[in-house]
Amino acid sequence: MKKVLIVDDAVFVRIMVKDALKDGFEVVGESASAEESIEMYRRLKPDVVTMDISLSGQLNGIDALKQIKADHPEAKVIMVSALGDQANIKSSIELGAFDFIVKPFSKEQLRKKVEMAVQ
Repeated sequence: MKKVLIVDDAVFVRIMVKDALKDGFEVVGESASAEESIEMYRRLKPDVVTMDISLSGQLNGIDALKQIKADHPEAKVIMVSALGDQANIKSSIELGAFDFIVKPFSKEQLRKKVEMAVQ
């Protein structure tokens, strides 16, 4: 079973992501902060990460993406954010994000992107 790390400061969004991935994926961790997500990635080695941009703590999701990709170039990170303007999408992709999903999202859309990332 493929392992997923969910990073979002909103509990309800983490629940939505978990629900979308309940069949066929194992959620190995959840985090509300970039700092914690970087440490959790190192420890849990998930197959894919869903990452919000707005997070609690000093760093944001772009910072976490940058650090995770620097430490683990093979990491598959899907950005999931309401901050879906061209600048954030462009910088996320340039920094190595697998894809960018703009909130609100459908469960089907999220599941499809995660499945693509782990193929």
